[in-house]
Amino acid sequence: MATTSNRNALPERNEIEDLYKWKLEDLFETDALWERAFNQVEKDLKKIPAFQGKLMQGKGEHLLKALEFQHALSLAFERVYVYARMRRDEDNGNAFYQNLAARSEMLGTKLMTAWSFFEPEVLSGAEKLDDFIRATPELEAYRFLLEDLRRQKEHVLSDKEEALLSGAADALQTGDNVFTMFDNADVRFPAIKDEEGNKTELTIGRFTRFLHSYDRNVRRRAFKALYATYGTYRNTLAACYGGNVQTDWFYARTRKYPSCLEAKLSGGNIPTSVYTNLIDTVHDGLPTLNRYLEIRKKALNLPTLHMYDLYVPMVQVPHKTYTFQEGKEIVLKALAPLGAQYIEDLSKAFQEGWIDVYENRGKTTGAYSWGCYGTHPYVLLNWQGRLEDLFTLAHELGHAMHSYYSNRTQPYQYASYKIFVAEVASTVNENLLMAYLLEHCDDQATRTYLINHYLEEFRTTVYRQTMFAEFEQIAHKDCEKGVPLTAEHLCKQYLKLNRKYYGASVKVDKEIGLEWARIPHFYSAFYVYQYATGFSSAALIAKGIQEGRDGAVDRYLQFLSSGGSDYPIELLKIAGVDLSTPKPVEAALGIFQEYVKQLEEAFRE
Repeated sequence: MATTSNRNALPERNEIEDLYKWKLEDLFETDALWERAFNQVEKDLKKIPAFQGKLMQGKGEHLLKALEFQHALSLAFERVYVYARMRRDEDNGNAFYQNLAARSEMLGTKLMTAWSFFEPEVLSGAEKLDDFIRATPELEAYRFLLEDLRRQKEHVLSDKEEALLSGAADALQTGDNVFTMFDNADVRFPAIKDEEGNKTELTIGRFTRFLHSYDRNVRRRAFKALYATYGTYRNTLAACYGGNVQTDWFYARTRKYPSCLEAKLSGGNIPTSVYTNLIDTVHDGLPTLNRYLEIRKKALNLPTLHMYDLYVPMVQVPHKTYTFQEGKEIVLKALAPLGAQYIEDLSKAFQEGWIDVYENRGKTTGAYSWGCYGTHPYVLLNWQGRLEDLFTLAHELGHAMHSYYSNRTQPYQYASYKIFVAEVASTVNENLLMAYLLEHCDDQATRTYLINHYLEEFRTTVYRQTMFAEFEQIAHKDCEKGVPLTAEHLCKQYLKLNRKYYGASVKVDKEIGLEWARIPHFYSAFYVYQYATGFSSAALIAKGIQEGRDGAVDRYLQFLSSGGSDYPIELLKIAGVDLSTPKPVEAALGIFQEYVKQLEEAFRE
């Protein structure tokens, strides 16, 4: 039986040993049981209208029954949906599971529509909520949920207005949809000469590989060809992105927010100062970024560093490979500072069928952690045995343990955590793995590579994503002021930002002014800043754990167990990170500076 995908032809799903497959049977033992559960959710959907118009009657008993039914039905649906999607991810060519996934997605839309009356109706009688909780003590378990709903009262519209917005949602997604189709289906790039002089069609996926090429001519050709192509469609892409920003401004005004930024951050109750503090603090750290880029220039022996020189490895990638068993042992040892209980719980991931390890034909690419309340989390990998796979394993297990502890500790309504804190646990694990590998590294070349790997992760996650965040802020502010978001205007602003961030050490090629036109995340406004805050928070938490600071592990495990029981800013304070101030990002930039110093020393030796 095949145990890896390390051969010319990818194995079929049935050729992978069961030892290396996740156990989706822990969700449903058979597809027939899934079908029964699906039908039950459909049947229970018909009971929802009976709650409408009664939520705020009585002394809270009707609201309690509705909440209990809503969450029980949501959990039942979640189990159905997760199973169907993950079965499809095992082999996207499997028509049977394609059908299950499509049916579950349609069921989810029905469920959301059926409950659309809930929030407006509760808020219509929001003044009664405190009395309800006193009169019906079981509602205490939902206090935070109800208080958070009440907090947003002025931004929730009437039933009819909410229905109108829901009905317009698809049309208002046009900018995003057009860009997605353009970028994934329609755009074609020219062929360029590769390292061997062969004509190779440029694609978005190959662009990344070409930028990592040690042949500078290949990097330059790929860079210029890609942006020349986007430049051909600059006005169309500006209309797509500008329309998306207009949609954000429409929603913000309709829901009575003074700005797009406040509207987007409101869901997690994130102060806008967190966003602006991040940008201002990273600006203060730009000299260290440029110091790092000077090392890159010298390491690559280049008289001038161009934008297409920023991704080629400064140090040759080590050729060592790892079996999955070796990877497991390394990760368990690296995460030992989190304590015996964490390692005992983490070991279940390897023993109880949490992980789908190897690539097979049709399997979803990349990696993720997912699951549902009431069962253990799952991790999808496509293990190739590279050093990067070690970091991916640690990363996804961080997500899994965050979910495991939150689900085990919190009731259903508070088990899920916000995106704002979602990348903290995964990145803490990566930081601890990095520290372990550096401590046990036996040759200078590998050590230098590891340091550079960390610095690149920091540069692209903190500095680059903050620059993206600043661009989004500028574009949305301009829209709010009535400034047309033409291609010329967007290119000018984006080029100016690149010069601010990189200009002291890099020849900022004018083509980079078009980069905004190819960033999918810009269609989910004010999202990317969370990568930077999450990475910074994780670096700070990991440093405290590595240094053995008193209570650091206990506070961190408490954070992992908190789910969504409070606002994310407050939950991070449990772990010792207060993002309402610039200090965590400042501290993270200090860690970056320390690694830059180590890299400088490595290149002097």
